[in-house]
Amino acid sequence: MQGHRDGHGFVLRDDGDADIYLPPNEMRAVLHRDRVRVRIVRQDRRGRPEGRVLEIVERPPQPIIGRLLQEGGIWLVAPEDRRYGQDVLIPKTAIGLARPGQVVVVELTEPPALYGQPVGRVKEVLGDIDDPGMEIEIAVRKYGVPHEFSDAAIGEARALPDSVQPRDRAGRVDLTDVPLVTIDGEDARDFDDAVYCEPAVVRGRGKRPNGWRLLVAIADVSHYVRTGAPLDVDAYDRATSVYFPRRVIPMLPEKLSNGLCSLNPEVERLSMVCDMLVTAQGEIHAYQFYPAVIRSHARLTYTEVAAILANTRGPEAARRQERVGDLIHLHDVYRALLKARQQRGAVDFDTVETQIVCDEAGRIEKIVPRPRNDAHRLIEECMLAANVCSADFIGLGKHPGLYRVHEGPTPEKVEILRAYLKALGLGLSVSDEPRPEEFQRIAAATAERADAEQIHMMLLRSMSQAIYTPINSGHFGLAYAAYTHFTSPIRRYPDLLVHRVIKAILAERKYQLPTLPTPGEAHEKLSKRLKKDSLSRAQDRRDRPDRLSPEVQAWEAAGLHCSANERRADEASRDVEAWLKCKYMKEHLGEEYAGTVSAATSFGLFVTLSDLHVEGLVHITELGGEYFRFDEIRQELRGERTGIRYAIGTRVRVQVSRVDLDARKIDFRLVREGEESLARVPRDKGAVAGAERGRPAKASSKRAARQQREAERGNARPSPMQALKSAVRKAAAKKGAASGKPRKSRR
Repeated sequence: MQGHRDGHGFVLRDDGDADIYLPPNEMRAVLHRDRVRVRIVRQDRRGRPEGRVLEIVERPPQPIIGRLLQEGGIWLVAPEDRRYGQDVLIPKTAIGLARPGQVVVVELTEPPALYGQPVGRVKEVLGDIDDPGMEIEIAVRKYGVPHEFSDAAIGEARALPDSVQPRDRAGRVDLTDVPLVTIDGEDARDFDDAVYCEPAVVRGRGKRPNGWRLLVAIADVSHYVRTGAPLDVDAYDRATSVYFPRRVIPMLPEKLSNGLCSLNPEVERLSMVCDMLVTAQGEIHAYQFYPAVIRSHARLTYTEVAAILANTRGPEAARRQERVGDLIHLHDVYRALLKARQQRGAVDFDTVETQIVCDEAGRIEKIVPRPRNDAHRLIEECMLAANVCSADFIGLGKHPGLYRVHEGPTPEKVEILRAYLKALGLGLSVSDEPRPEEFQRIAAATAERADAEQIHMMLLRSMSQAIYTPINSGHFGLAYAAYTHFTSPIRRYPDLLVHRVIKAILAERKYQLPTLPTPGEAHEKLSKRLKKDSLSRAQDRRDRPDRLSPEVQAWEAAGLHCSANERRADEASRDVEAWLKCKYMKEHLGEEYAGTVSAATSFGLFVTLSDLHVEGLVHITELGGEYFRFDEIRQELRGERTGIRYAIGTRVRVQVSRVDLDARKIDFRLVREGEESLARVPRDKGAVAGAERGRPAKASSKRAARQQREAERGNARPSPMQALKSAVRKAAAKKGAASGKPRKSRR
């Protein structure tokens, strides 16, 4: 059961068929997330199957988060998650120490009935809505993000040593003398990868280098987090670290994530190393994996590295003089890898990521774009190379594991994209089974167009989201036949599993997945969605075996769990960012900003502000006195009479008109040139309509404008005689309006 903020709901069927619509009257006795049995009774006006609830099969014990309110002597909690369509009644004896207006966690004591609201008790008081970090506390409970480690996991973490022990060095390659460095953002606290590059003879027997030796060292988390141990169970339950503004909910306790498993500078750390030989053409000629002991020689930032690469004789280079040569080699291998990427035809869109800068009280100071420079791209290409090698190694070892799979577009999305490109008259299209280079070719050909952003957005929307699965179907966007995640075991559970599989292959044994906890709601929803997509993919039918072994099924369940939790983390992060942006924009009501249309729908335009990177809705009723039709093919709104178009990429100017913190919504009003001056002139409805439609204004409006101009010529007050004459004229005008003249006009 999935509720909707508008009062209705949908039943997500176990068989994967179309969702069943439940009208508001059927939602009175059920709650969001209930498992129900329904009967389809009719088709609604939109052709959807409409159901009637027969039985509530299961009601999971989900806490409800909301604001405690007192209305007319009655205590109730308004759920933060609008999918819970009813307020929860709270007996006076069950409010505890909570005060009106505070955010609380409620436990249901009586379920909703057909003619009665649910009843509950206050289980936990989170604090006031304006408390710093309250938006994060709400989000982690709203989306069910695990945020407290079990006592067993905390005890296991405390028992771990603070540094590398002599016994840990056994069987490892000593790389402490190799000048590996970490390159991360200024705000990074955990360092899970270090890199080093030097020229090398890759091919032939000559002594002159014709390539590079690239080392990517990744923190060996699997050495400390044992399979099936309490730390492992908690890590699997979380599956990923969740990054919020000003706060991180880590996958592992801080002792591991920021200490023992973090590649901090000038301390020994255990790692798994991918040692690669890269040709001058950017091809990986050979590679090997091995466990090692390393010592990071420097903690560098993207800004530092970019400054050094831009000026090798500048102040940053002088401060890091001993590292300049190694960074130049890293930049050389990056350019070679980038060249190979372009030749593969990998899809490469430059998207703008934003960073929310908050003060100590948690209020937004500014929203700025997160710049990407050559240092970011350098590390990205090095990590991609290591991930490709790990996928190839697992494939050659014929061992089950989790691949990072990115499917190409479904046939339905291909047709939509074709129609869109045809409507634009570009003369470009995609094949029935498109390849990545086709997308990249279109992106490159349209890069200089005014609507390039619109076209690139449509290209991105036609693709699927990547998932973790043991069935390798390649990575469409990166144009790889096989791809895994190997480089971030501190914050991603699939990477930890890949490390364990690689170690098992090196030891010539087989890794066995532990007994994992039961997957949750997110896993179930994702599996149904993927099942629907797979029915329309011929590629899936080729790659997927008819029957999966129990072992592969276990890996598939783990992959779906990790994929679902990854999406849950993204949703929670976006929810917090949306709340902070709404809170920020609430302080700027009435202000005007330049923006760009980011999406067009049948009910209006979504506009992203150029300076603040905040998105809001311009409702279709705010677009003027024109009737607009939504063109799904062109993804635009077009005026029927004037032909005015609002498409993705259209630049507009908007005014912040409304902010709804609870719904995380921002409403804009379209601002047109000359609207401000027009608003200062007294006008009636007919004058406004005529002016907006471009027709001559009525005489009354012309007279009002003339009077306004005469009034503006001087600031002197009118004489008593002038005031009397004006009053007489107004009275006469009113009397004339009340006479029979309107009747004549009706004839």
